[in-house]
Amino acid sequence: MTELVIITDDGPVRTVRMNRPDKKNALTLAMYDAMAAAIETAPKNPALRCLLIAGTPTAFCAGNDIGDFLKMATGEGALGTPILRFLYTLARCELPLIAAVQGNAIGVGTTMLMHCDHVVAGSEARFSTPFVGLGLVPEAGSSLLAPRLMGHARAFSLLVMGRPLSADDAKAAGLINRVVAAEAVEAEAMKAAREIAALPPQGVLASRRLMRGSPDEIVARIDEEAELFKTRLGSAEARAAFEAFMMRKR
Repeated sequence: MTELVIITDDGPVRTVRMNRPDKKNALTLAMYDAMAAAIETAPKNPALRCLLIAGTPTAFCAGNDIGDFLKMATGEGALGTPILRFLYTLARCELPLIAAVQGNAIGVGTTMLMHCDHVVAGSEARFSTPFVGLGLVPEAGSSLLAPRLMGHARAFSLLVMGRPLSADDAKAAGLINRVVAAEAVEAEAMKAAREIAALPPQGVLASRRLMRGSPDEIVARIDEEAELFKTRLGSAEARAAFEAFMMRKR
């Protein structure tokens, strides 16, 4: 069986790669767990100074696996603990987070980027968060982080209206740092990761803490969103939206 999450340590950089290209890297609960574990254990290795999150050449992440969503929506499964574990891990991560985005970043594929310190995207990349269109609410602390990053108007357009961002729009909004040709994304992201890793590590750690503030505020918002998300999953609006979505998929 192909590994759905591939972890590679190369000098001071650990790469966490989503590897489910046939499903456009839609995240299963097991993938959330594997990614959380890779991030949680990195600080225990003193050689590691930076984390790089990547997908595959054709897709960064299509969001949550639709099968898991449907189980939650029909009451067959609770809001997955692995999802919250991953989100908490992002919020509390001590090492700098870099992302290399090729192709689409949908749902949590976009909101996880709000926890990253440096994001490189291909010129063809697109970013979207279709939560409200499915009768749901934003997640991953994005209702707090997105307005801070891009201002209320842009955040509302992305998170509530569900309007996608092109790579250039995402850069202008402050969601990503660099736009490069698709074939150059991973090399540029790794270059940035190594540049950060070469800096005095305690200086990076202290500066990052000052800039990000207490993670407790973000974790509290993740919990607040999760409770509303769970409630919304069982709502008539969400059920109708999911039924319409599945009809379109057929």
